[in-house]
Amino acid sequence: MYRLLADVLNDFAFVLDCLSPAFPKPVRIVVLSFSSVLRALCGVAAGSAKASLSAHFARWGNLGELNAKDSSQETVISLMGMLAGSLVVSWVTSQTATWAALILLLSIHLETNRRALRQGRVPKPEDVSSRERIFEKDGILRGAQGETIGWCSFQSSIKRLFEYQKVQEHSTTGSFSVDAQFLAKLMKTFEQERYIINITSAYNEPQCRFAIFLKQGATTLDCVSAWWRCLAVAEAEKAARGKAASDGASGSDRHLMLLRETTVRAMQEKYIGDLTAAGWDLEGNALETRSSMRMTTSG
Repeated sequence: MYRLLADVLNDFAFVLDCLSPAFPKPVRIVVLSFSSVLRALCGVAAGSAKASLSAHFARWGNLGELNAKDSSQETVISLMGMLAGSLVVSWVTSQTATWAALILLLSIHLETNRRALRQGRVPKPEDVSSRERIFEKDGILRGAQGETIGWCSFQSSIKRLFEYQKVQEHSTTGSFSVDAQFLAKLMKTFEQERYIINITSAYNEPQCRFAIFLKQGATTLDCVSAWWRCLAVAEAEKAARGKAASDGASGSDRHLMLLRETTVRAMQEKYIGDLTAAGWDLEGNALETRSSMRMTTSG
């Protein structure tokens, strides 16, 4: 995702550089500055993607060796590109030919990179790679058919847990009171887990929104478990949405009943071993995309 984004930003910067002579001097400075910003963003995206890929492929602690080989390959490819460019320049003499060559080469560049990303395979199930979106919204939960069924995020502040349950907020001081009874039930629901999940959307909203709060000692498997539970609850809520108006439970009680769903744990115990055997890496924490906190509960 970010590797392809870096290529898009870099190619767009090339186009702006070629367009800059057509603008007057004051505007040209702005265009060239924006081009430099795009290249800087490209460097950040490409560097982070490269670091993640290098860490993934360095299976035996040979990260330095892997980076050295990668740098050598980049040097050879750059030299070959300069050689090819020097040959192409001698043939391209008109403005039309220049733009035609630029657009053709950039199109080939982006298409080959897109195809390279699509060649990546997640072992068993094999169809995941063809269904994955290269540019995906952070925290989105999708159903079996690819439809959006909810949103989920790991929280970085314990304050957010109380904000979601606030009953009344003071306009001047910012202090607020919370539904203590619901909060106690929520803590009780996740007493045996190393995470707490709170549904932050109203029970009649079309899509569920979840906030995950990790407890002290939470592992990568706990993050996967919490995300899995959110996905299962979102699926259950979608299936039961038609019956929401007929049952007598309040919105908060209904959310608690969904979060208590025992089939989620049964699914985990049944499939986690199979996922590991099939080649899924459940130890790499790719779900926490930003810094998150750990909380301690007592009582």
